[in-house]
Amino acid sequence: MHAPKITFIGAGSTVFAKHLMGDILSFEELRDAEIVLYDIDEQRLSESLAVGNKIKRQLDVPARISATTDRSRALDGADFCINMIQVAGYKPGTVIDFETPKAYGLRQTIADTLGIGGIMRALRTVPVLADMSKDMERLCPDTLHINYANPMAMNCWGLNRLSKIRTVGLCHSVPHTAGELSEDIGVPVEEIDYLVAGINHMAFYLKFEHKGEDLYPRIRQVMEEGRVPNWNRVRYDMFKRLGYFVTESSEHFSEYVPWYIKSGREDLIERFNIPLDEYPRRCESQIADWQTLSKDMQDPDKTVEIERSVEYGSHIIRAMVTGQPAVIYGNVINDQIISNLPQGCCVEVPCLVDRNGIQPTRIGALPPHLAALMQTNINVQALTVEAIVTGNRDHIFHAAMLDPHTAAELDLDQIWALTGDLLKAHGDWIPENLR
Repeated sequence: MHAPKITFIGAGSTVFAKHLMGDILSFEELRDAEIVLYDIDEQRLSESLAVGNKIKRQLDVPARISATTDRSRALDGADFCINMIQVAGYKPGTVIDFETPKAYGLRQTIADTLGIGGIMRALRTVPVLADMSKDMERLCPDTLHINYANPMAMNCWGLNRLSKIRTVGLCHSVPHTAGELSEDIGVPVEEIDYLVAGINHMAFYLKFEHKGEDLYPRIRQVMEEGRVPNWNRVRYDMFKRLGYFVTESSEHFSEYVPWYIKSGREDLIERFNIPLDEYPRRCESQIADWQTLSKDMQDPDKTVEIERSVEYGSHIIRAMVTGQPAVIYGNVINDQIISNLPQGCCVEVPCLVDRNGIQPTRIGALPPHLAALMQTNINVQALTVEAIVTGNRDHIFHAAMLDPHTAAELDLDQIWALTGDLLKAHGDWIPENLR
């Protein structure tokens, strides 16, 4: 068993990189791994390297950790590439995605997965990932590309169309939501058996059980007793309507559908406690956290808190290196996995991992109303990916007109004008043939 080379792409995401490095190096079998941190931001990269070296010292492991702004050097011979990039960053990327639509009366919460913001983020991100994958094909063709970057489904789908590199997309919404529900119903999460399937951020718990007992009646009891957490009203409302609980948070989910964020309906915003402009607030908070973390890293007396996260990345690496099997939830291409979603789209399902890599579980048909709801999001994903792959700019506008939230708020002339404004505002961050 050789020590794996693990490359972090976008390693300037210091807090996230810290969690992943701590997870990886906490496994006995991975303590001698080579970790290469790559980013285009030298200052943030140096902060992440300082974090990595503190983790190495505290865990007392022989791992080799280095940092570089040279992408070829970072990728050369990598066994695993973990991607966490945010193309155009919070500023200007995210700010444009929020502020430009506001001029048209279109408000968002997160804007990184679907909606007009998600479409623009995909247009910025997929071409960069595809360019990186060409380097991977040359320098580490057998690598496993682990993608954490959003918009998850569009990134993985686009890469599948444009690259030969094996990619799995990872998101923590499945274990996070299981943990949240376990608190609501008072059952330890480690004792809950669940089966989840769907698309990223719109997957559902098809099974949620404790020692053979269906736990959905207990979740209904939370509603009946008026114990729904204030921050989770949207998802509980969807559970009431659909009979299944969705994996992604209420603030995310509210902008994937046409029913919760509506102009002139402030009563809905209040009733469902919807945090408009939530993502920019989080970005500002994370920037403050980074600054604190950076100061702490320069203080030789300060230690790093190392606590295993729920992220699947380290479990995948350990399973593939040692052959000890693990089960994770991954975003993979739909190849006869979910029979009533389109072939070739990106689905989120349980996957077995061992030396053979990522092996998705065949689900069959989803309940028809869940598949129908997912299809409204898949339409947007498919047209955005088609625009990127074929260079057909018209499909960007088609994606926007079919987006559930955008279509519920704006007429077609507004959608065309807004989409054109966003493409212009993002400038060189968007491929020239799509601007």
